[in-house]
Amino acid sequence: MTIALTEDLLARIDYRIEDAGPAPGLRSLEDRDYAAIRKQLLAGRPRDVWVFAYGSLLWNPCFEFVEERPATVHGWHRRFSLWLTRWRGTRERPGLMLALDRGGSCRGVVYRLPDRDIDATIDWLLRREMSANPPTNIPRWVSVRGAGGNLRAIAFVANRSGPAYAANLPEQTTVEILSLAAGHIGSCADYLRRTVLQLEARNIRDATLWRLQGKVAAYLGSLQSGTPLPAPTVEIDYACEG
Repeated sequence: MTIALTEDLLARIDYRIEDAGPAPGLRSLEDRDYAAIRKQLLAGRPRDVWVFAYGSLLWNPCFEFVEERPATVHGWHRRFSLWLTRWRGTRERPGLMLALDRGGSCRGVVYRLPDRDIDATIDWLLRREMSANPPTNIPRWVSVRGAGGNLRAIAFVANRSGPAYAANLPEQTTVEILSLAAGHIGSCADYLRRTVLQLEARNIRDATLWRLQGKVAAYLGSLQSGTPLPAPTVEIDYACEG
């Protein structure tokens, strides 16, 4: 089955956004914060360090790895559960990013990191995935099941009490946000498309994401050329940058 959300549909909207920089008053994680998170995360780690990928790490892992395996995590599911007012959204038109949320299961892949420079690799990963203090996208060890048996892996999950947590939204609201939101690194529609394509390339069909890409494609296709974009469906009155 061919993906409906094509590059031609993405091109119907000018997603070029200037970076407004960190929001005034936003607290950011500092070097000592990252060091403390890394130390706690790696304390008592297994001999091999694996990272579970379910979203952008599928198509932009940002680190070297020596092995990739298909894997499933139980007790967590992939969902657009993080607000973004930077990166792939703005304070005027917030976006949504994937995280693991409680319940269900999620199919993805695990990457095994090389033994050397584990601290540096994890530090880089933390800085990519987390910036605001307190963060809402947090790392933890999860149990994953794959062809080689069960193992523990680092995954980023949504902290439901975090400031950027997006509680369940009506699906049509999610579709409108994913269709229209963008920031200086790209659009939410492109993020959705890339994720679906990478899952499909690994023979993973996420029914929810597949349905969303079809609805986002239909929404973008319904927009009239040259007319102003619809007003944002949801307003966020605080910064959500990770």
